Amino acid sequence: MEGIRIKLYQNLVNYMQPASFQLRETYPLPPYSTISGMVHRICEFTEYHNMGISVQGNYYSKVNDLNTRYEFAGASYEAPRHTYRLHSTADNRDYGITRGITTTELLTDVYLIIHLIPSDEDFDTILQAFLKPGEYLSLGRREDIVRIDQVKRVTIQKKELEDSFFLKNDAYIPFEGESKNKTLYQINRRYERAKIRKNVYQRRWETVTVEHASAGKEFYEGNELLVDQDLIPVFIA
Repeated sequence: MEGIRIKLYQNLVNYMQPASFQLRETYPLPPYSTISGMVHRICEFTEYHNMGISVQGNYYSKVNDLNTRYEFAGASYEAPRHTYRLHSTADNRDYGITRGITTTELLTDVYLIIHLIPSDEDFDTILQAFLKPGEYLSLGRREDIVRIDQVKRVTIQKKELEDSFFLKNDAYIPFEGESKNKTLYQINRRYERAKIRKNVYQRRWETVTVEHASAGKEFYEGNELLVDQDLIPVFIA
C-alpha cells in the first residue's frame, strides 16, 4: 500500500488528556484525532475524510507552565463570583466568565514520525498540502507550532522478521488483549455529530485502545511487521 510519511519537530507542546483539569496533563504522543484534525485543517476539508494513521516519536523532557484559564459555564452573571460580565443580545441576558490560572504539562523537543494512509482520491491533495502548506501548522494547541522536516511518499508492506527488531522511538500500537505490564490509553480516533436538540449537536467520539510502546520494545524473529521502504515500522489505526 502507498502512504505519506511526515517527520515533524515541536519545541514545546501539550497533547491534552481530556480528563485532566487542574493539571492539564499531556499524552506522550498526539492522539489520532489530533493528527486527523491537523490534516483536515491544512487540506481545508469541511467534511470528515477517513485515513489510516500511525504515529511514533520521542521527546526530551517534561516541564510545567502556568497559563491563564477562562471558564464559561453558561451561568448568569454574579458580581462576587465572576470576573467578567458578557451580555447576550440574543436573549438579553448577562453571563459570567471566571478568570483563573492553571498548570499545563509540556513536552520539550518533540520529534514525530507520522504515516498517513489516505484514500486514493485524497492522496495527492494531502501530499501537496504538506509539501506546500498555506499557513503555519500546529499540532496540539493552536500555539504548538510544527516544523516539517520531511514529507515523503512511501510504500508500506508486511515483512517477516529474520532477526529481532527493536523500536527506535516510542509508538502507539493498537491493542487487543490483556493489559499486564503494558501502558494503555483510550484515545480518540474519530467522531460523529449527534443531534441533542434543535440546532444543538454534540461530538460522539470513537476511541481506540493503544499500547504506548517505549523505544527498545522487541519484536521477535518470525513475527510479521508493517514497514515502509526505509524499514520504519507502521502501526495503523
